[in-house]
Amino acid sequence: MESNKINFPENFVWGTAAAAYQIEGAWKKDGRGPSIWDTFSHEPGKVFQNENGDIAADHYHRWEEDFGLMTDLGIKSYRFSISWPRILPEGTGSINMPGLDFYDRQVDGLLSRNIEPFVTLYHWDLPQKLQDIGGWANRQTAQYFADYALIIAERLGDRVKFWITHNEPFVVAMAGHFTGEHAPGIQNITTALLVGHHLLYSHGLAVKAVRSAARLPVEVGITLNMTVSHPATDKEEDRLAAIRLDGIHNRFFIDPIMRGEYPDDMKERFGSVFPDASPSDLRTISTPIDFLGINYYTRTVVRFDPYFPFLQGAEVHPQGNEYSQMWEIYPAGISELLTRVHKDYAPARIYITENGIPVPDGIDADGRIRDYRRIRYLRDHLLEVRRAIENGVPVAGYFVWSLLDNFEWAYGYAMRFGLTYVDYLTQKRTVKESGYWYSQVVRQNGFDLSPDSPYYPQ
Repeated sequence: MESNKINFPENFVWGTAAAAYQIEGAWKKDGRGPSIWDTFSHEPGKVFQNENGDIAADHYHRWEEDFGLMTDLGIKSYRFSISWPRILPEGTGSINMPGLDFYDRQVDGLLSRNIEPFVTLYHWDLPQKLQDIGGWANRQTAQYFADYALIIAERLGDRVKFWITHNEPFVVAMAGHFTGEHAPGIQNITTALLVGHHLLYSHGLAVKAVRSAARLPVEVGITLNMTVSHPATDKEEDRLAAIRLDGIHNRFFIDPIMRGEYPDDMKERFGSVFPDASPSDLRTISTPIDFLGINYYTRTVVRFDPYFPFLQGAEVHPQGNEYSQMWEIYPAGISELLTRVHKDYAPARIYITENGIPVPDGIDADGRIRDYRRIRYLRDHLLEVRRAIENGVPVAGYFVWSLLDNFEWAYGYAMRFGLTYVDYLTQKRTVKESGYWYSQVVRQNGFDLSPDSPYYPQ
């Protein structure tokens, strides 16, 4: 009988991911300073139902319980971010030792449970004090970030092997400074592009800082949220619009890192508003990395739109396809993307640092949460990851977003991504069927496609 087992390479890394502001809460606890997301989420109308991350999933007080969940599920790795304002309340200057001690305890807690920590240094929570002097549009913030990275690596670099400088600089630059949907809520394309450049520059500085301070061999990389950009029709104008979208979403960020240069078509497209990038800056940005993190959720389908500034393209949603609460479900895009990145940029290793789906979750009468759509989404994307590996792409690991339901930025608590359900009134955790399914995947280093296998998506 033909086997239906899908296996992954030996030593493949299986993990879950989370971000400080989305789960920790304790926003004023133990000396933490305000971040731009504290400011933004407390401004009426910025977040769904005026919700905020003041409490979130209360992970700051419940981290041992949450680490116990990972232990029970057999999770091997945990990607989490450090809150910059918890370490440096003003972004620079005096260190807040209780904040540093908190993450020190977390690292020890993970290692004692045989869970490998992957530390992300920046997941969008810039100290408000730095925003007050220009934020990421101020070049000096890049140096402040490198100083902060040095502090963290000096404290944790004797135990943490895997480091990620930034999470999704595209979102920070564009959603935070062009569309204004995210903190700090600025709407200016010149500022957005400058912020993108400074984020990349700070990444290069931080790579060097972490390596200089770590006391064991480390691997340092960056996480980019990448997409495949498809034209809405076969028309040439749609095809060119898709290339332009790919330029700003993908190539503006990955080309300087991997090639030491910005894409020529983007420089030409944006003209005088494109940031000046000195050869020295580009050398710093292209400091060699040990791995590339990729967050993939969906593809982007683009049609020509002459009224959209600069890019002249707008996203469309093809009819007849399946959608989550936020995006089209398009598993084939992850193998297409991985193959393209491998071919065009040849990173030494790739980690899928986020992949997941928001679907309406609820506790059934018997206490179970039957989130079969999430299981199907994860299974189908993992099948595509395995296909990419078979084609020679060096994918070394996969992290589900997310361990817990959490604060989903401008969506507040309306979107649930977790393998674990969080009742925000009581903070009770309940593992979903997807959590049990993923536990089996981790333990077996793969999964069975047979309809009679445990947790087979119905």
